[in-house]
Formats: sequence, C-alpha cells, structure tokens
Amino acid sequence: MTTQPESDKFEKQRQDKLAKLEALGLDPYGFRYDDVEAAESIKARFVDDQEGQKARCAGRIVLLRDIGKLIFITLRDRSGTIQVGLSKKLLSERWDLAKLLDLGDIIGAAGQLGRTRTGEITIWVEEDGLAFLSKCLSQPPEKFHGLADIDQRYRQRYVDLWANPEVMERFKKRSAIITTIRQYLEARGFLEVETPMMQAVAGGAAAKPFVTHHNSLDIDLYLRISPELFLKRLLVGGLERVFEINRSFRNEGLSRRHNPEFTMIEVYQAYGDYNVMMDLTEEVVSACVEAHCDGAQMKYGDAEINLARPWRRAKYADLLREHSGCDINDIQAIREKARKLEIDESDMDDAVVVNEVFEATVEDSLVDPTFVIDYPAVLCPLTKRSKDNPDYAERFELFIAGMELANAYTELNDPAQQYENFLVQLRGQDETMATMDDDFITALKYGMPPAGGLGIGIDRLVMILTGVTSIRDVILFPHLKPVASGKA
Repeated sequence: MTTQPESDKFEKQRQDKLAKLEALGLDPYGFRYDDVEAAESIKARFVDDQEGQKARCAGRIVLLRDIGKLIFITLRDRSGTIQVGLSKKLLSERWDLAKLLDLGDIIGAAGQLGRTRTGEITIWVEEDGLAFLSKCLSQPPEKFHGLADIDQRYRQRYVDLWANPEVMERFKKRSAIITTIRQYLEARGFLEVETPMMQAVAGGAAAKPFVTHHNSLDIDLYLRISPELFLKRLLVGGLERVFEINRSFRNEGLSRRHNPEFTMIEVYQAYGDYNVMMDLTEEVVSACVEAHCDGAQMKYGDAEINLARPWRRAKYADLLREHSGCDINDIQAIREKARKLEIDESDMDDAVVVNEVFEATVEDSLVDPTFVIDYPAVLCPLTKRSKDNPDYAERFELFIAGMELANAYTELNDPAQQYENFLVQLRGQDETMATMDDDFITALKYGMPPAGGLGIGIDRLVMILTGVTSIRDVILFPHLKPVASGKA
C-alpha cells in the first residue's frame, strides 16, 4: 500500500474546504475589496476606551488559533500584522465560513476595534465583515516561523516574502534606496533616460554577452552588457547630465556577488572628470546611508565597516606595492608573485598579470570605503590618460568590504584615440565581441564634451546597506541552477 505524502494530504483537505465554499455559493477567489486600511495604520490610530472605532483590513492569515467558539487570526499585509477576532456570537450564520479558513488564506476583515485581555489590538469581525479573497491550497511553512530552506526561499520568493517579514522589509528598503538615488540626482539637474536593452554591437565593457536573434530584420542582437556607449551619444547630443538605472546582462558565472542580470546606475556629467565622479559617488552613497541606515558604522559578514566620510583615495600602484610587495614596473617580480599565487600567467599579457595579482592580493583588504585610482591605461580603453603620466588612466574603482561597488572614468572623447583603443581591445576577442562600434566613433567625431562617467552596482550597494553577503538576497528572482529531475 502506498502512503499518501503529507503535502498531498494537506492539499486534499484544503481542496475539500474549497468545495464547501463553492457549495455555500461563495467564490473562493473573491472580488474587488475597497477601502482597505494598512494594519499598522489601524493600530497607530487606535484609542483605548473610545467607543465606535471601526476598521477594515485585508491580508494573509499567518497564524490561526481555533479555541472553539472563538478564532484568533494574525493577518499580515504590506505594512505588518494585526489580530482579527472571529466570534460565533458575532458571526452567527457566517460561522460556517469562519471554520473553512486555513493558514495562508487571503481574507478581508471589517468590524469593531478593541483590545483583548492580553492587550492585543483586535478587529472583531461583524457578520458581514468576513470576505474570502483567495484560498491557499498549498501548505504554508510550519507555524509561519519562516521559510528556512535557503534554496526554496530563492525559488519560491512569493512564499519567502510573506513567511519572512525581514525579507519583505529588505526589498522595501531596496526600493527606497533607489528612490533616494534618483531624487538626489534629479535635484542636481541630472535627467533620467532609457537606452536600448538589445544592441547590434556588444560594447561598453569587457564581458561575454547573451545573443538573441531578431527574425524580421534577420540579425543577431546582444542583451546589453552596459549602456555606456549610448549614454555618451547623449552627451554628444547635448544632454549634459544624464543617468540610467538599468538592467545589464553578462553571460558569465554565478556567485555570491554575481548574477547574470543585474541592476546598475550609470551617470555621465559633461565638463566633469573622475574626481567629480568620486565626489558624486561619496555623496550619493552617503545620502543613502543617512536615509536608510542606523549610522555609518555597520556590520557586514565578519567585518565591521565604517562609511563615514571622507573616504580613502589610494593609487593602484601604491596598493599593489603595499600588499604584494611588487613594483608595478617590475613585471618579472609580478609574474613570479603570480606563480606563487597559483595564477597561470604564461599566456597572459603583462597588464593582465598585474591586474590578476592586484585582485588576489589587494581587494580583500579594502574593507572601509576606498577609491582605487589611476589604473594602468592599457586596462582602460574608454578612459582618458593622466596628463601627468600617460601610462595611467584617470579611472577609479570603489571597494567596500573587499567588493567592487563602483567604476568611473574621465571619459575618452578623442575619436582617433578611441578608434585605436578599440582595435587593440578587439584583438583576441571571440566573434561575438570582435565588432567595431563605428557609429560611436562617428558620434565622437561630432564632438563629445569632456566628461566624467560613473557606474554603481545597485545590487551590491543594497547588499552593503542591508548587511547581507549574497546577491541572491537582494534580487527578487535570482537565477539558479535548474532543480534536479524528480524534485519539486
């Protein structure tokens, strides 16, 4: 004899209640429900010992205690929770309906407000005040103490959000952080724009793109790896301060810090440079800290980070010498260091070996905010070179907790130099990337003003400001490996 799985048994019980609801002539999936007030608002306005206070709320049942002639429900909505009391005496003929409720059901509740003997503010539902809005057929997490399985939480975010209130709060905070950034920039004269998500040439960063095909035009297109080259075209067109909060796509690996699609903000300011972008980055992030964090000192994983201004600014070559013991110009010593670090440097260009050693020895040590400035120019094909030393580019990367958070340049606006840099960049690229963006060169020939450009990883910024160490915890629907065959 085959034993029925526990989940199937619970679902069968819920299906039976669904049928009973329908037999009562009720739609178990409800209708429009107007004049709903948030749970936290109801509790905030309640006045003890004042007669005639009423409330109307809607939400999901996250706790249900049936004690005979009374049923106490904890109802959760977008703002929080409130207790709902169902009394056989008050409901009269609707009591049969109350007995068909389950954990996870979405209901409307309207009635008198009061406080129980235990001090809990409660909506005492009146006879016509109980509305069925959606029947839950799947068994929720046990006792709603939270959905604990990490993989299941990512795959079933629709359960995670209401089973774990802290997750709901994190994503509300993410939205608020983006709003703060947008308002900060708009107040300073930046215009929000939109640029193509599908591009004929994959450019703006060195990364492997996702390829798609447009049937009508019979051409391959690429999901953008960066909006950079289109935003610079807007500088040419006279939009002197622009930004885009965008989704970008890179056909690369998954990790605690990487997701194939991710959110960035890119900002461009005519007549600025990378120093202007450093100041802007510090100001934008600090505005978010002030608005959404309890002070500039915070815990992140095992680290304590301090986001108080001013932030450190350190040269790439100086940090390399400090942490690897190698002079940036001593390539033999750097290659020897790479071998000691088990980096296979034999087929790498010198500049790539230098950067591999930098990443391996320096980045993890950059816990408090640090602007790493003046990168080797050969690594920066879209960046102006330093006036003082053309071997270095006017570029910075911002690191916090050993993680790159932002990247910025003094933008290259010389069309001849940009063309030569593209040629160098294209050598050795696979065919999906080995295409010159001729139109961008044409745009530069019309004249692009000197400018600073900046990209900030929104997902990583939210990780820092909410104290979570996996990017999957700040993306509502992160990409995951497929579930093995035969599993739910």
